Amino acid sequence: MVEFINIVEKINDFVNFIVWGPLMLALIMLVGLLFSVRLRFFQISQCKLWLRHTFGNIFSSKSNDKIGSITPFQAVSTALASAVGTGNIVGVATAITLGGAGAVFWMWLAAIFGMMTSFAENVLGVKYRKVNANGQNYGGPMYYIENGLGVRWLAKFFAFACILASFGIGNMAQVNSIAASVKSSFRISPAITGVVLAVIISFIIFGGIRTISRVSERIVPFMALFYILGGLIVIITHIQNLPGAIFSIFSGAFDFRSATGGFTGFAAASAIKHGIARGVFSNEAGLGSSPIVHAASSESEPVVQGMWGIFQVFIDTILICSVTALCILTSGVLPTAQDSALLSVQAFSTTFGGAGEIFVTISITLFAFATVIGWSYYGEQCIGYLSGEHFSRNVLIYKALQVIFILFAAVMKINLVWSISDTFNGLMSLPNLIALLFLSGQVFKECRCYLRDD
Repeated sequence: MVEFINIVEKINDFVNFIVWGPLMLALIMLVGLLFSVRLRFFQISQCKLWLRHTFGNIFSSKSNDKIGSITPFQAVSTALASAVGTGNIVGVATAITLGGAGAVFWMWLAAIFGMMTSFAENVLGVKYRKVNANGQNYGGPMYYIENGLGVRWLAKFFAFACILASFGIGNMAQVNSIAASVKSSFRISPAITGVVLAVIISFIIFGGIRTISRVSERIVPFMALFYILGGLIVIITHIQNLPGAIFSIFSGAFDFRSATGGFTGFAAASAIKHGIARGVFSNEAGLGSSPIVHAASSESEPVVQGMWGIFQVFIDTILICSVTALCILTSGVLPTAQDSALLSVQAFSTTFGGAGEIFVTISITLFAFATVIGWSYYGEQCIGYLSGEHFSRNVLIYKALQVIFILFAAVMKINLVWSISDTFNGLMSLPNLIALLFLSGQVFKECRCYLRDD
């Protein structure tokens, strides 16, 4: 058994290096750069426009007039529920530990380009979506890959990778993080945590997209504000260190001081690698996951739903990840902390004392819980795409397995699951990026027509 696990680890390490190596990260950045340049940096030049159509409509009293559909805000809340996970806390800390403060700059750059990648995904997701017998919109990369590119096997490959990822990074990894954090802070058995989570989440995911989106609509704004406000308190209490933290981010991004003995630019290269990787892992732009739920929106204009993709990346990375990074850099814990997973706890503890660990535990629990319910919908839609006439039966089996996996994940050691899940995330991105490149002309056309008519 041990030998088999070692073989699996070696195979996974090899595939992971390919799908998340420098070439793939460069491809993701180049796709974002392509859409940014061709659309004249829409995310910046049209900032007022997309803020008006997104943040400006959050509190709108306009009702959802399409039966069976979800509102654009519910769609982005569900997408954020999936994207905002433990990576926004622990992952950012890891990036800073491995890449230095300069990693934050490259995380920001990845987010800026990622805004337009997410925009393009959503435009295509709405353009190629379908409507089921109940009047619900549904779609995602599997549909624009099949109907836009005309390559069904590639669409099936995406769906298969997404299903596996939904059990790994979307379920087991998140549940295990919740159970470990709750045990550390409240001394509650992981088995008990697993049972409670399984019961609550089963009620949500068996309720379908309407229930998932309604829960996300309520929990995502609360958890984001809860974490951001707590982080701002930490930053304000160390405000004297903020200028130095900002300087270290920009200077570290281009740090060539290690240019000796064959290690020219090592520090800068490390910052670029870990910063871009964290930005991509965090906001999922290019992965192909979020357009699955954005396609379910009642919004009929592809470009407007695309703007919600820009908003999603802005909230996830520019706001939440930046709060984590600045808390760590201003609090002064970086020089002494060795374990990156404890950096956030130590940073918040400098202001909140013993309550700092509880604050981070609550944040991780909310973030990870939201991720599980969001990713369950991604996997459900991919199961539906592959099932055909057996849709209802296979979706029920899938949901039951999601609940069972929660019970096991709470008590297991799943380091290999994290790594394998990461690989399947990368395998999802490859067919999605191919589709974005070949269908980019349609995105440009949709955007130009919208801006001309607006």
